Amino acid sequence: MSTHLPLVSTSRFRQFYALTKPRVIQLIVFCALIGMVLAVPGVPSWAQVRLALLACLGIWLVAGAAAAFNCIVEKGIDAKMKRTAWRPTAQGALEDRQTLLFAAVLCVAGSTLLYVWVNPLTMWLTFATFVGYAVVYTVILKPMTPQNIVIGGASGAMPPVLGWAAMSGDVGPEALILFLIIFLWTPPHFWALALYRVEDYRKSGLPMLPVTHGNEFTRLMVLLYTLILFAACLMPYIYGMSSWIYLVVALGLGVWFCLYAFYLWRDYSDELARKTFRFSLIHLSALFAALLVDHYVF
Repeated sequence: MSTHLPLVSTSRFRQFYALTKPRVIQLIVFCALIGMVLAVPGVPSWAQVRLALLACLGIWLVAGAAAAFNCIVEKGIDAKMKRTAWRPTAQGALEDRQTLLFAAVLCVAGSTLLYVWVNPLTMWLTFATFVGYAVVYTVILKPMTPQNIVIGGASGAMPPVLGWAAMSGDVGPEALILFLIIFLWTPPHFWALALYRVEDYRKSGLPMLPVTHGNEFTRLMVLLYTLILFAACLMPYIYGMSSWIYLVVALGLGVWFCLYAFYLWRDYSDELARKTFRFSLIHLSALFAALLVDHYVF
């Protein structure tokens, strides 16, 4: 009998781990880390490295709590969509009480860590992001308006601000530029996904833009937001945060993303929408990686 306990334990661990949406959390922590690195001139000291690691852990815990709470609220919607039907809450593998307790423990642990070992500003900003995503976006905006992604994108754009605050104790204009980039990146990223998952969203009852305004209008919005994003991505260079290294990467990635959006607008296919969505992930990751490299080279 005891030989089966490790399997059960491992399976349960994986279920709770899945609630934190690991891939999303990885990108959140990565963007927060970029904010931390850019907030520290030159090579960080060991004390600063330790502070950054603690901040990353705290942000990961609170972000995981927000993701788990999101799974509770949207379990009925998740069960109707192929992309999310595998989640433990959607399958009924975890009870709401268990998931809520898990989310509460993560949130309290992460908030305490940030308040005590990082700084109160980072804790409050992170907690505000939790409320913005888990309550304002998930509970209020997402089922109410097709602009849910645009407005709710503010929460998703906060990680570099949190990272900057963790290391500097304030929120500088550089952090706000990074916030703006992610804020403008979010709509074309999610709408590209919504275009080829439109039937899933239609079944779920969520008022995503392709459902409420149609495929053609959504494609136009993807193109327009991508063009605005292209301009915003040049701001780190214009403001003096970065050198020509970042500029070259930002120009290349921006043109590439705009071309994807243009072809998607002109001649739609589900496959092209998938490629656009996947490239959007590469775009943001490579853009921030270029900022990181640029920071240490110059």
